[in-house]
Amino acid sequence: MHEVNTPQPNQPNRVSSNPQADIKIAIAQINCTLGDLAGNTEKIFLAAQRAASLGADILVTPELALTGYPPEDLLLRPALYARTEEALQALIARLIADSTELARLHVVLGHPITKDGKRYNATSVLAHGKVLGTYRKHDLPNYDVFDEQRYFTPDNRPFVFELKGVRFGINICEDTWFRYAPDAARAAGAQVLLVPNASPYHMSKQNQRLDVMRENVSSAGLALVYANLVGGQDELIFDGGSFVLNAEGELIAQSPRFEEDLPIIQFSGAIPQAAAIASETAIEEQVYHALVLGVRDYLGKNGFPGAIIGLSGGVDSALTLAVAVDALGADKVRAVMMPSVYTADISWIDSRDMIKRLGVQYDEIPIAPMFDTFRAALAEQFSGLKEDATEENIQARIRGTLLMALSNKTGRIVLTTGNKSEIATGYCTLYGDMAGGFAVIKDIAKTLVYRLCAWRNATSQFGLSNVIPDRILTRAPSAELRPNQLDQDSLPPYEILDAIMQRYMEEDESAAEIIAAGYSEADVKRVARLIKNSEYKRRQAPVGIRVTHRAFGRDWRYPITNRFQD
Repeated sequence: MHEVNTPQPNQPNRVSSNPQADIKIAIAQINCTLGDLAGNTEKIFLAAQRAASLGADILVTPELALTGYPPEDLLLRPALYARTEEALQALIARLIADSTELARLHVVLGHPITKDGKRYNATSVLAHGKVLGTYRKHDLPNYDVFDEQRYFTPDNRPFVFELKGVRFGINICEDTWFRYAPDAARAAGAQVLLVPNASPYHMSKQNQRLDVMRENVSSAGLALVYANLVGGQDELIFDGGSFVLNAEGELIAQSPRFEEDLPIIQFSGAIPQAAAIASETAIEEQVYHALVLGVRDYLGKNGFPGAIIGLSGGVDSALTLAVAVDALGADKVRAVMMPSVYTADISWIDSRDMIKRLGVQYDEIPIAPMFDTFRAALAEQFSGLKEDATEENIQARIRGTLLMALSNKTGRIVLTTGNKSEIATGYCTLYGDMAGGFAVIKDIAKTLVYRLCAWRNATSQFGLSNVIPDRILTRAPSAELRPNQLDQDSLPPYEILDAIMQRYMEEDESAAEIIAAGYSEADVKRVARLIKNSEYKRRQAPVGIRVTHRAFGRDWRYPITNRFQD
């Protein structure tokens, strides 16, 4: 990898600039696939071709665009760096061979490098058939879903390059969440800061990004070009929303969320000119689009031909089915209704109604004969014992077995339908309703499930509206595993449960603080106990889409064997 001499913060680059120079900067808000070096190289090249054809001088790609983000323990493989260097050199060769305009384009490219036995999260500037210089990330995040200190070494040297008399600095993602790196770039002479990002989505994240950029970059007197990744990577969703701020912190341009984009921003010297600003949408719309993108990319990037969903007539499976159809198309989704003797007639009716509205393949497989077989086989062992959750779980596991059999036979992945409220409290069955490959609404609280369903019924963005029958949204939720069963027989009302869960699990409030906020001591202690006791189940749950700032999975790392009492 090419090495670059970069000035220290106390040795600024003093180069005169022409404030009237016209410069066009393109932002490649692209959907990269982790480890697909050939595919990512092609996507970057096509973005560069289009940007050059539109007169761009600079193309900014997302963080680690060449490999995808986050590579995790792939970064421990020496072969990754060799392959990345090959892809980098191949891209340089294509850029210079295509056209004079493309050869002149300055491509700001994210990629990992190694040097002297150390690994770096880096961004290089490519132009005229060579690497003009490389910046190495200074601030390595190590919280929430991030684990960069496990892999990378920080570097404190700024890098500034000049084009048409304007000086451009580079920071990478987390660098701009603190003052050091932007201040160092400014001290080195930067007037505009180019920031490749792989910033994952959670609710209200975009407002947080804007606030922090104004605090740390605008306050340094720098204009900002923020290029964010878009797409799904396992549980993470990257939402795009790339933007440009002027040196006063005013929003000059903003890309749409959850889709690829290639905006071209005109600069007059170091001053960005007004461009299109995509409007901020309601939380329900954001989250729904995040779920759709997550399902589409998880199945598409992993090569699954379609999805299978156990349909119950309840709100959770209805939302999961709607998301799957919107993500994949009706022809790639199969719904299976597996009624028991406890299944209400309205569950059959509402499920068939929704199937007609969406047009997916549908099967009904009654589980009563199989349940009777299990009970007969266990009759001697269960003699004298009352029926309890054991029999409920047998029914759920029969359904899980049927779904997984269909998955094995067809190659389609089972999408589980459990929501965050259920997973938090253990109101789910191991190897039953938890059986599957991808948990679509794993981070969606029950109250939000209803809000998302209402939003989906009201919109025609995906073609059809009113895809979920009204009665599914108005009837009391029930697992239908015993006579007259309701969720609220086993759990506090969802409005209370979700509020306590959010405070305790997402905000790390103590039980005492939640009680002081007005929640009953009995409910708070019950929810806290259920969350603690259900950890062993969650460790065996499939990966699922993250939409809050703290989801079960990478964000939540509590021990299973644990006697601590809050």
